[in-house]
Order: sequence, then structure tokens, then C-alpha cells
Amino acid sequence: MKLVANNKKARHDYFIEETYEAGIALTGTEIKSARQGRVSIKESFAKIVDEEVILFGMNISPYEQGNRFNVDPLRPRKLLLHKREIRKLIGYTTLKGLTLVPLRMYINDKGRAKVELAVARGKKEYDKRHDIAKKDADRRMQQATRR
Repeated sequence: MKLVANNKKARHDYFIEETYEAGIALTGTEIKSARQGRVSIKESFAKIVDEEVILFGMNISPYEQGNRFNVDPLRPRKLLLHKREIRKLIGYTTLKGLTLVPLRMYINDKGRAKVELAVARGKKEYDKRHDIAKKDADRRMQQATRR
């Protein structure tokens, strides 16, 4: 498994409730660019449109040798999930008010591009401060035990 992109900010900004592995529909030049690691998912999110999960805001830089076959780097991309998983996600997003955020994108052993999609609840500012203080305290304890 080759990690292509990681969204560290998502774990800082959201409480992760559940995760799903989804395939992603890419064109030929997009997958070549993704294999080179030229992907950013920091500002991306997913929405359910007509019982399809669509990923918005993911940036895949144009492939250098792609010439006219390159597509828009920020175009919406379809995520490939089973219908029962999509129905479950519809329930989460409409009834419970949760959001869909990609955590990481990777290429598996078979050469397929996959996205780890998280069902997440947004954190408040005080939750973020609490997490930072906890990490800081843990770091101090680690340093104290080393000495």
C-alpha cells in the first residue's frame, strides 16, 4: 500500500465516528499523477448527490506528459461504494447532521486508488484546545520518563 495523500487536519477539526474504504473514479492522467504523489485532500469533503457519493475540492495536479488529456484539477470525483453503504451514509448525513471527510488517499496492492472516508462530527474551539493541552501533557510526561 502506497500512501498518496494524508489529511492530518481532519483529525484535528473533527471527531471521527466511523470510516469507510471507497474506490475513486479517475481518468488515466489523474491516476498517473496520483502515483507520483501530486494529490492534496486538505480542503476536500464529500456529499451525497442522487444516491452517489461525490468528492469535492480534491486537487490532483495535471500530469506533465498528459497534454490534451489532462482534466480540471479540482473537478468533482465519484466515490465507489456499495449501495447499502451509501444508504447508511445518507442516514448519517441527513438525520444526525454528520459530515463526510476524506482522511487519506492511497494506492493498494492491486494498483487501485482508494480513499478512506470518515463520518465525522465537527469540533468546537474548546474541544480543539483540550486536545492540544492533552497532547502537550503527554509529551511532557514522555520527556520526564526519558530523563
